[in-house]
Amino acid sequence: MTPIAGTSGAGTSAKALEGIRVLDMTHVQSGPSATQLLAWLGADVVKLEAPSGDITRKQLRDLPDVDSLYFTMLNCNKRSITLNTKTERGKEILTELIRRSDVMVENFGPGAVDRMGFTWDRIQEINPRIVYASIKGFGDGPYTNFKAYEVVAQAMGGSMATTGFEDGPPLATGAQIGDSGTGIHAVAGILAALYQRENTGRGQRVNVAMQHAVLNLCRVKLRDQQRLAHGPLREYPNDDFGDEVPRSGNASGGGQPGWAVKCAPGGPNDYVYVIVQPVGWQPMSELIGRPELADDPEWATPEARLPKLDKMFQLIEEWSSTLPKWEVLERLNAHNIPCGPILSTKEIIEDESLVSNEMVVTVPHPERGDFVTVGSPLKLSDSPVDVTSSPLLGEHNEEVYVGELGLGDEELRLLKSNGVI
Repeated sequence: MTPIAGTSGAGTSAKALEGIRVLDMTHVQSGPSATQLLAWLGADVVKLEAPSGDITRKQLRDLPDVDSLYFTMLNCNKRSITLNTKTERGKEILTELIRRSDVMVENFGPGAVDRMGFTWDRIQEINPRIVYASIKGFGDGPYTNFKAYEVVAQAMGGSMATTGFEDGPPLATGAQIGDSGTGIHAVAGILAALYQRENTGRGQRVNVAMQHAVLNLCRVKLRDQQRLAHGPLREYPNDDFGDEVPRSGNASGGGQPGWAVKCAPGGPNDYVYVIVQPVGWQPMSELIGRPELADDPEWATPEARLPKLDKMFQLIEEWSSTLPKWEVLERLNAHNIPCGPILSTKEIIEDESLVSNEMVVTVPHPERGDFVTVGSPLKLSDSPVDVTSSPLLGEHNEEVYVGELGLGDEELRLLKSNGVI
């Protein structure tokens, strides 16, 4: 497959996916998060949008008549073309784009691409080597046609039932495990299919469902569901257990008890999450001013402490609440006690270490000026990432349609006047 010219991204270093062409027919978050990662890995990602554009260009705007941060933060390093795929000429152009692509990604409702006339069989006829990835809400079955949103996926994948406090309602997590979490799963499938193509010469279908991705991220809760058959989950702080895994607040859910303890001056994010390992109890007891508890048989062993985790963390919090979280962090780390401060979004966006690790990145945009976004979490030594701005709507129409598909300037003008692009 001949690489498309004009791949986004600065620098001269080779990229892992250089020469891979991705036809990005995604919108909102789950699909764009996947294709943005592919772009960061070096693929030439051409975002195909309806002439009206991805809906998120106008959603949650902070500045009038400028692409929203919702859009810009999910579509960096891509090119944008517009196409009305409901027109006959639009279908012909889409056919040519499919023929020239290595990967095609979409996250429309079930059957939407089929109804355009592009079934998997038809796509294989056009390009037998293409990897065709779809992100849907659910797999085949009674939920197939349910509308899927981030928190719906969390609700149906096991996350909400196990998040929150025992006496409160199920809660959504702020992490977008339904949308962006599914996008990451899709990338894994796409890369595997591209690798297999090296041996078979054939592309293949990649299907990822949001409910399935959330469930994969909740596997420890299914572990605990099965453990319930043999009695209460002793590492949970809950007093009562029924026949399903309960919500357990900020308990670590693992073999070592953990909790978020308050710090001074008592703001909404003045907390440190601390884990008490067996080896950490002696230094912890000294830090909190109760050194006698290190040898007290009522407290000295993990088995002794397990029935009174609430009291243990209350004692720790009586100490931590008198100190700022950064001082608590420093003192705990001095004794190798696992811990971490609760970082607010403001603290994260201003964190110098995240900036130096290129996880908080400032990107220039031609219309909104500089904006801050999340950089690539994938760090490859031979495939550096240069985060570049998201494209303006249809910014690369001429570059792709004339420069690469060979359409004439006059036809481009007619396509625009006829509403095809």
